[in-house]
Amino acid sequence: MKVVRTGDVDAHEVAGNYFRGRVSIQGIIGESEDEFRVIVVHFSPGASSVFHTHTADHVLYVTEGTGIVATEREEITVTPGTVIHIPAGERHRHGATEEVTASQIAIMPPGETSF
Repeated sequence: MKVVRTGDVDAHEVAGNYFRGRVSIQGIIGESEDEFRVIVVHFSPGASSVFHTHTADHVLYVTEGTGIVATEREEITVTPGTVIHIPAGERHRHGATEEVTASQIAIMPPGETSF
């Protein structure tokens, strides 16, 4: 068993082509390719990922703020307690609304990389 408290893991800002706006992440679980990956993603107001896909299903759990999850066909506002299942191959993006920060936990199966 592995127990990790999010308050014990430092967040670090990420840059590059995957996100727009100010985003930081905390790698909670998933130090090897054989482990599930659990990452807390913190979005500043208006920040989000760009449209992308994953090779496996993954789950987002909204923990703070007001966020968005969008496919090419729709955009949904999400709040704490919302769980989102994103099937493998579905183009999507997720982040914060323009006015409020948001935090989401991303859960991905072993071998899946994204950030």
